[in-house]
Amino acid sequence: MTRPDHPTTRPTPPLAPGPYPTSPGSGTAMLRAKPREEAKAPRFRLPMTMIRYVALYGLACFFLMPVYLLIITALKDPVDVAATRMWELPTSLSIDSFRAVIPTLSGGFKNSLILAVPASIISAILGSANGFVLAKWRFPGANIVFPLVLFGIFVPYQAVLIPLVRTMTAAGLRGANDPTGGLRGLVLVHIIYGLPITTLIFRNFFASLPASLIESSQVDGAGLLQTFFDVAMPLAKPAFAVAIIWQFTAVWNDFLFGAVMSGSGAWPITIALNNITGGQSVPFNEAMAGALLACIPTVGVYILLGRYFLRGVMAGTLQGS
Repeated sequence: MTRPDHPTTRPTPPLAPGPYPTSPGSGTAMLRAKPREEAKAPRFRLPMTMIRYVALYGLACFFLMPVYLLIITALKDPVDVAATRMWELPTSLSIDSFRAVIPTLSGGFKNSLILAVPASIISAILGSANGFVLAKWRFPGANIVFPLVLFGIFVPYQAVLIPLVRTMTAAGLRGANDPTGGLRGLVLVHIIYGLPITTLIFRNFFASLPASLIESSQVDGAGLLQTFFDVAMPLAKPAFAVAIIWQFTAVWNDFLFGAVMSGSGAWPITIALNNITGGQSVPFNEAMAGALLACIPTVGVYILLGRYFLRGVMAGTLQGS
């Protein structure tokens, strides 16, 4: 039984209909408040978007003008080159310019491939090893070694040309002293000269990897080399794409080292392309056709490795340490 002085719990009666005074923070006010109207889109959004895209397309066309001139001039015959303006389309398409320059460029094309392919691959592999050690192995003096390696990026070709020529001549790796006409020495030069930038690329990429991957491989008993080959290298495809594209382009476009270090039989394609325009009169149609053929390998490398290149850039492989 309930004591008379103890209040008995009773159900709360329902509220009678009618208006009730509400405060701004009360629950009734929140229930009766009208939903906020959605934010209206900016009135000039569509015109601004159109202006932005028109400006971007205009800039793209501006930067593609040299490519346009390159293609249409290469497809003109000598009569059209002399009779028409450079902006005008050819009256008739002709591939005679390509037929004329292919024999001149074939030797240089082959020599540049012999230079660029091994120099790019070997430099990328050695740079990946350097970058992994500098990123994941804190040895004494690491903070000094890494800046010294990066210093090589800022050394211009001209600053090392004279000691380089003397060293390669003494080693029998320059021009007539080399049975390959200097190709072996050029490959070695480009590998060494590409190590600073490839080391930077891989060092920053491996530094972004979580330390748990390395620690888990060490727990399983893997040493430094096994961790590098089994864990780090399979994950470094984007960094390899960036390093190979960078190095291949640098070696393929090199002119100074090729002119100084190699003999006439080992000249790269840049020197062969320069020889087309070396006379008193410049055959612009042949020069443009040669330039168009010379850029095909680098464009092909970008197309093959482009998706990995974008991942590597997004991963911060070209950012500073």
